[in-house]
Amino acid sequence: MRPDNPPGSGADCAPDPNPETPETRTLPARAAFPFPGLSSVDTKLYGRRRGRPIRVHKTALLENLLPQLRFDLPAAGMLDPVTLFPRPVDDVWLEVGFGSGEHLAEQAAQHPTIGMIGCEPFLNGVASLLQHIDERALTTIRVYPDDARPVLDALPDRSIGRCFVLFADPWPKKRHHDRRFIGPANLARLARVLKPGAELRLASDDRSLLAWMFDHSWRHPDFEWLARGASDWRQRPTDWPPSRYEQKAIEAGRTPVFLRFRRRS
Repeated sequence: MRPDNPPGSGADCAPDPNPETPETRTLPARAAFPFPGLSSVDTKLYGRRRGRPIRVHKTALLENLLPQLRFDLPAAGMLDPVTLFPRPVDDVWLEVGFGSGEHLAEQAAQHPTIGMIGCEPFLNGVASLLQHIDERALTTIRVYPDDARPVLDALPDRSIGRCFVLFADPWPKKRHHDRRFIGPANLARLARVLKPGAELRLASDDRSLLAWMFDHSWRHPDFEWLARGASDWRQRPTDWPPSRYEQKAIEAGRTPVFLRFRRRS
């Protein structure tokens, strides 16, 4: 049953008059992205590839650690995600657009038997995740430094146990709404790769994007909304680590909303 005041409505969060986008998060690009040819989809869902100059230590991690963790997609056939990890894992989880990597790194630390795949086209964010991995000696994260859609297309059916899409770019202009990640095409991709009972976790502080994500996900026949009361979307669950973008939203007076959907059997 659809709630009278779903997440994203005025009853739950205030609109943000100045939504944060990649254009406001970063400075103009200063160098070409060093991994050409990865994306194989036409519509661009992300902003700039690179922002502020990357410090020496993080540059070294990009040069030395990323090649150990990055994976390529098969030219033919499907990608078996469990083969990406150095030891057997109980399940594989996916984060689409991991930002600076705090959430993904903490999930890996809390769930050492779960393999984590992180997709992020923004090079500064990739460098930040690598720093978390290096400092915490995390061994169960694999990185695809580009658009997540080719990864979803390469994964087998029912191969992912949980997926996170947190504080994605809201693309506030109406003509850019088709760039929002959560929508009919990508929900179909997610429904295919998620196992029955797997969770799809979404979060944002942008009122327009929240209404958009909720409406598309709630209407999709393969997903069931798990909330039973307002606190279920107003409060972040205890097993859901915070991220830098969530903290920035709170400090700016914006209210994050947390949505949990389950893949129907």
